[in-house]
Amino acid sequence: MSESGQYLYVIRPERTAMLLEGPSSEEEEILKGHISYLKELTEQGVVILAGRTQTADEKTFGIVVFHADSEESAHRIMQEDPVVKQGVMRAELFPFKAAYQGKAFPE
Repeated sequence: MSESGQYLYVIRPERTAMLLEGPSSEEEEILKGHISYLKELTEQGVVILAGRTQTADEKTFGIVVFHADSEESAHRIMQEDPVVKQGVMRAELFPFKAAYQGKAFPE
């Protein structure tokens, strides 16, 4: 098991049509929960950054870079993301270490 540190998870939509045609009403609600979840973790100092590519095709993905006490804890954080938990997106976890980090990201 990895030690405390940074982790990254990549998320990809299970249904690419969600990007092309828009989310269903159920997906829309789950996406709102995803945004709230990441906002809360950011405010707690867990999430370092989160975002997605600005494409809308099969290559589209999002990333969440965050702090966790262990790989087990990191996996739990990823699995509790509403889009992962509800099966709207599939996720893959990686240990991560930023080589360089700027002071801030532009809004």
